[in-house]
Amino acid sequence: MATAATKDHTSVTRSGAGATPEPAQASLPLVEETHRVTPQDARRLSKLFFERLTVLEEGTAEYQYARNTLIEMNLSLVRYVARRFRSRGQEMEDLLQVGTIGLIKAIDRFDVLLENEFTTFAIPYITGEIKRFFRDTTWSVHVPRRLQELRVDLARAREELEGRGIPEPSVADYAAHLELGEDEVVEGLVACNGYDAGSLDRPIEAGGGGKQQTGLVADLIGSEDPALALAEDLQALKPHLAQLDDRERTLLELRFGAEMTQSEIGKELGLSQMHVSRLLSGAYATLREGLLAEA
Repeated sequence: MATAATKDHTSVTRSGAGATPEPAQASLPLVEETHRVTPQDARRLSKLFFERLTVLEEGTAEYQYARNTLIEMNLSLVRYVARRFRSRGQEMEDLLQVGTIGLIKAIDRFDVLLENEFTTFAIPYITGEIKRFFRDTTWSVHVPRRLQELRVDLARAREELEGRGIPEPSVADYAAHLELGEDEVVEGLVACNGYDAGSLDRPIEAGGGGKQQTGLVADLIGSEDPALALAEDLQALKPHLAQLDDRERTLLELRFGAEMTQSEIGKELGLSQMHVSRLLSGAYATLREGLLAEA
């Protein structure tokens, strides 16, 4: 029986030069305004369309009509599931698009012969696709899926532990509650920091009403690396080291690379400690003069 949004639709097959209509019972109703189909009618019509879809040849116009109409009639399921995630800060339009992918997967994999309700079958697909979207796109730093799921478990555990009177659960509390090792809990807590990120240029506000700006977040973290200046000096030394002879470069390598004393270098090269000292002093003076000349 056709509803206000549907009417009888007779498909045709070509035979020779003419066209003959198929039997009426083999045709599908034409759904002109899918957005006006009620949920009750959508369930009834979906069953009819799925039954017809199993005997239609993929790629034909009628197959495409049946599949596209099934998608359009069941978009209300996508809207229903998407509304459950609207508090997570994502645009509803994005959630609807992602949820529709789940709906399409459900339609393509639904087996009408199993006599399951399509609604019951489709909602887990739609929900799973939206959850996958959050998992893959909302983390500021990519972490393994195992740790993403552990973050959810830790959040639930915190709520339950707080309900038991533990306002600040320890690692041991989490481990006992979730029956996990403490090392795994620590790994999960660290991974939670990758879910969102703040800007280093975010101002720090303090004072009355939190309106007085006292600096930037970047001012509170990090420090000057003393090895940075050393790295710059080494780069500056490279061209001057190339001007030393082989023996002087060997002496410097043994003194600073192998961290040998002058006496040990003397034994290695068959020189006196005094001679090694004079040679090193001469190399130092040459390098110093070169650097000062650049400055």
